Order: sequence, then structure tokens, then C-alpha cells
Amino acid sequence: MLLEIFLTLALGIVVYLFLTRKKEETLPIEEGWWGKGQKPDSEEDTTVHPFKVETTEAELNDLFRRLDQARFTEPLENSCFQYGFNSVYLRKVISYWRNQFNWKKQVEVLNKFPQFKTKIEGLDVHFVHVKPPSLPEGRSAKPLLMVHGWPGSVYEFYKVIPLLTDPASHGLSDEHIFEIICPSIPGYGFSEASHKKGFNSVSAACIFYKLMLRLGFHEFYAQGGDWGWLICTNLAQIAPNHVKGLHLNMVSVTSMRFTQLLSILLGRYFPGLFGFQDEDVRRMFPFLKKGLYKILMEAGYAHIQATKPDTVGCGLNDSPVGLAAYILEKFSTWTDPEFQKLEDGGLERKYSLDDLLTNVMLYWVPGCMVSAMRFYKENIGKGIGTQKHEKLPVRVPTGVASFPNEVLHTPRSWAQQKYINIISFSFMPRGGHFAAFEEPELLATDIQQFVGRVEKEEPWSEKRK
Repeated sequence: MLLEIFLTLALGIVVYLFLTRKKEETLPIEEGWWGKGQKPDSEEDTTVHPFKVETTEAELNDLFRRLDQARFTEPLENSCFQYGFNSVYLRKVISYWRNQFNWKKQVEVLNKFPQFKTKIEGLDVHFVHVKPPSLPEGRSAKPLLMVHGWPGSVYEFYKVIPLLTDPASHGLSDEHIFEIICPSIPGYGFSEASHKKGFNSVSAACIFYKLMLRLGFHEFYAQGGDWGWLICTNLAQIAPNHVKGLHLNMVSVTSMRFTQLLSILLGRYFPGLFGFQDEDVRRMFPFLKKGLYKILMEAGYAHIQATKPDTVGCGLNDSPVGLAAYILEKFSTWTDPEFQKLEDGGLERKYSLDDLLTNVMLYWVPGCMVSAMRFYKENIGKGIGTQKHEKLPVRVPTGVASFPNEVLHTPRSWAQQKYINIISFSFMPRGGHFAAFEEPELLATDIQQFVGRVEKEEPWSEKRK
């Protein structure tokens, strides 16, 4: 009798736990409308149209006129880049832009990869879509969504794309070959900007998820840094059964637990207690200098853009010289903070002026600087740590490529509080914020090894059933 009562009670507990178990929470898929006016009653046109970058003599003549009329302020003596973009070097950049930079040639470079547009939630979404030139018999390409950030563009990926779609031709392992989709965030480059308030990273993630489904990809990888980090993170929260793996070259923590705060105080002295490695300690401490002070010195732009983007954006959208200084200063300091001590900001140590000015032109030609800056207000304006996606964990397999000159270092033990299935965390030997642009081979190699680890694990879909 007692045995029967015990078995009945045990069965009841099992049934109760099964019926009341909490499902893994995901972000809801938004059905937004970001186009002009009211959403029409008719079905949205889902056609994917070929797109090419084009330019006109009128555009170039207007640019040249503005460059010719530029006014410069003399820099302080020996100030280098410590007050921002040094105007002595800026004159050289503008002279090159005006007299030597060949935009028509760079348009050909931009058009060497197939580009398209398609309407999603009322917006014309631009994307680059590159398939492998060839595949070994019996092999298939792995779809990889790559998302840029600010002040970057899809052009950041132009050097890493061939390494991923045709690795063998570039001396890399061809164990994994990719089909690359690089969309421009709405409001950036040639993607139409939202006409309504509220378009944030979750909105962009929903649009990119719909884009991948529209292209026929129901299982894919996602990769990003800067805003691409957050958009791809949100995508993994929205569709964890479709994102096979999430690879990030930047990770940020938006909420701090007590142990993390304690690690700031004691991690330098007891690193093992907080899961820190020697490289974490080197990059983080002294925290006052490498953490707090660095944030204060580098976050001024973010505060402006998260509060009054249209005000400063008005001037940048009107002045190509101001636009170039504002954008290229980030490609100096965020590539290597030591470049602030150089009069030329070290810009040509890692990049060519042709590449840098091509990225600037992707803000100037479509006139998208204001809408790109508004993305900060939509994401940060409501406060940090207040959004649902900030509280949800990410469960898909995650890989982190941690570059030493990233603006702020996030150790694995911190990242793991949110990304609970980190299977790869690589301390990269060199490089900064713009990883794909600066160190394409390092990034491609890390993506390859991360995907290899994901593929060798149990089938990802089985693990989520």
C-alpha cells in the first residue's frame, strides 16, 4: 500500500513538473511597419531586385565644390590626435579626396560583389550576397549573415568575403566554405531609413531574419561586431532554432552582477577567483585607466547620438570634411589607442585612404549620417538595461574573437553570464574594433575554427528539442 502511494505521488510530481516547466523564452518576432504613412492593406512585394551602386557627375561636382570651400582650424601644437582629428593631416586627406581619390573606380570595386534590394516591413533593404565560386563535389556552402556597425558599412567585409567563400585560393582551410549575406542596417548605406520612431536593434534583427527566410535560409550562422554584435545577438534570441551559431568580434555587458562588480575591485589580485586569465588582467587593469577613464574619453559621441542625433547630424550631412573627420577619427582611435599620439592618427598604418574614403562615401552619397546616428537614440535613449532583450540569455553556440585593441575588453566569465553556451573564446594576437576591415585573415580563421566546433558537436537542432 505504501509503495503504491509513493509511486502515485512520484508520478504526480513528474507530471506536475512536466506541465509547469518553464519554456526557454525567446524574443517575439515583431511585425513592424517602418515605411511612410500607414501600412497598406495589400501584401508587401517580396521580390528581390538586383542593385548596383551608381554615381553621377552632378554628385561629384557637388562634392568637389564643398571640399574646395572647406574651412580648417589650426590644431594646438603637438596635439596629434589627442583633441580629435588633427587638421594638419585632415588637409592631406581632403586634398587626396579632392584630387586623387577615384570614386568611379571604387564604385566598380563595390559592384564586384552581387548586390540586391528587397522590401521588408516598408523599407528597401540593401544587401550583398556572395556565393562560392566553386564547391568540391558533395559539399554545400554554409550560409553566414555578417552585420556591420557604426561608423562602418558593408564595405568593411569586402576583404574577408573572399577568404570565406573561396578559402583554398587564399591559403586557408576549405573545410568550411560559406555563402555570405551582408545587409546594410536600415538607415545605413543604401538601406532605406525608418520613417518612424522606435527602430532599434530588435527591429533590425527581425528584418534580417525575414531576409534570410526570404532567401531560403532556415539554418544559418550569424556574425557581427559593434551594432552587428547586438543585432546578431537579438537574432539568436528571436530564432534560436534557426541560428546554428553566433560569432562575435565584440561583446558588451549591459548589466553588472555583484560578482562582476567585485571582480573589478579584486580581479587584479585574485584573477582565478573570478575566472580571469592573465590576458584578461593585462587588458582590464588598472581598471580606472583601462575601463572607466577609457569609457569617459571615448563615449562622448555615443551620448550625443543617443540624445540629439539630428542636431550634430545636420552639420555632418552638409559637410563632407566634417563627416570625414568625425568618421575617420574612430578608425584611428578604435584601431589602436596609441595612434592618438601620432599626427596622422596612424590611419594609413592599417588602412588605405581609398578604403577609408570609400566607407565615408557610403555615408555621404546616400546622405544617411543622421539616420545612422539615430540608431543610438533608439537603442540607448530608453536607458541601458531596461529592454527585454538585455535580460534574456543567449543559448545558441557562441564564439568570441576578442581583439586586444577593442574599445573595452569583456572577459569570458562576464560574457558567459549572458551567452551561456560559449564554445570558443579566442584572444586575438592583434587588431581592434574594425576586425573584418583591419585583420580579415585573423577573423576568417577564427570563424572557420568556431564553425568547425559547432559542426562537430551534436546536431544543434537535436539539442534544442
